[in-house]
Amino acid sequence: MRKKVIAGNWKMYKTQAEASEFLQKFLHSLEETPDDREIVLCVPFTDLGILSKSLHGSRVQLGAQNVHWEEQGAYTGEISGPMLTEIGVRYVIIGHSERRQYFNETDETVNLRLKAAQLYGLTPILCVGESKQQRDALETESLIISQLAKGLVDVDQNNLIIAYEPIWAIGTGDTCESIEANRVIGLIRSQLTNANVPIQYGGSVKANNIDEIMAQPEIDGALVGGASLEPDSFARIVNYQ
Repeated sequence: MRKKVIAGNWKMYKTQAEASEFLQKFLHSLEETPDDREIVLCVPFTDLGILSKSLHGSRVQLGAQNVHWEEQGAYTGEISGPMLTEIGVRYVIIGHSERRQYFNETDETVNLRLKAAQLYGLTPILCVGESKQQRDALETESLIISQLAKGLVDVDQNNLIIAYEPIWAIGTGDTCESIEANRVIGLIRSQLTNANVPIQYGGSVKANNIDEIMAQPEIDGALVGGASLEPDSFARIVNYQ
């Protein structure tokens, strides 16, 4: 049975004080959340330490937003697997479109990061998805198949989550139609050797569309951006009907 995973990606938002304030409001909303749902907060590096302490014993798992492929070394600005696991991080986002767009992430470096995450006991959330230009050029399927083929070389699919994030829907308010998201996620699943890999949808997920998204048979969760920054909206998403 495929696991349901709802993950919030805070991106470059929230100081430690703001993160603590968020948790005080958010954790109270999880008392009746079904046990079969995994809840993850992927937060900036400076928030990881304080959230690790605050989340201990709670329903919420801690996630990071990137990891380097080496255990240590002269990689200014990077962070390693052992540094993350030491403070209780369980998940890590890899290959987000913003990393690909602004920081020259490639399918090859994504693959290195995926393997390093697994080596050090982290569960990676691999992001794939197409731009508006690529979708308009009818390249969605070929691009995603290529991203998976290159990214998943020697990756253990028993410890993996994939997020389909159409770039044109991220932060734009322009959500991919749930039926179309379901179709693409079905395509992703057809490329895997393990059909039970949880596959999320991400891209302008909000409290008012989460029920429809999660009603789709191929969709196993959501990777939530802006709507995860407010405790009430993220609680509604986590407690989808």
